[in-house]
Amino acid sequence: MSKRTDCAGMAALSICEALLLAMKDLQVLPEHEVIGVLRDAAAFHDNAGGTGTDAVSHQAAASLIHQIIANGNPVRQPRR
Repeated sequence: MSKRTDCAGMAALSICEALLLAMKDLQVLPEHEVIGVLRDAAAFHDNAGGTGTDAVSHQAAASLIHQIIANGNPVRQPRR
C-alpha cells in the first residue's frame, strides 16, 4: 500500500473509533451494540473472498478489529 493509502486508513480508523466512543458515551448505543458493530466488521473481513494481497489485507483488517475487541480501547484512559 502507498503511504497515502496507509494514512487514509489510519484516519478512517480514528474517525470510526471516535464516533463509536461518542455514541457509547452519549448512550446512543450501549457497549454491547458497539462490540456488535466491531464483530460485524471483523466478520466481513474474515469472510471476504480474494486471493494474494487482497486476502492478506482482509485478514490483517480482521485481526486488527479482533484485537480492538479483545483489548478494548488502549488509547483512551479513564478520567481521573
